[in-house]
Amino acid sequence: MNTSEPRPGERVSDVSFTEDTISVDLFDGRTITVPLAWYPRLLHASPKQLQNWKIAGGGYGIHWPDLDEDLSTQGLLQGAPAPRKASKAA
Repeated sequence: MNTSEPRPGERVSDVSFTEDTISVDLFDGRTITVPLAWYPRLLHASPKQLQNWKIAGGGYGIHWPDLDEDLSTQGLLQGAPAPRKASKAA
């Protein structure tokens, strides 16, 4: 996998939501918008839970303490949805 070190401008400055998307504003002026469907914990959260986020990881991540959910700017920039759990055989 090709990963690069995050750049200072890729730090989180703000987070906002629509009914079906999350948008993350970066210090370099970019906004990353992805579907909430990529992150089931966020998709099924209440508006109050969504608004209770904190900047984490030295500014390169977002943490929702009520949901135990974390996203990184690197993952968002790479278009990486949350990993799916493998289903157990019946």
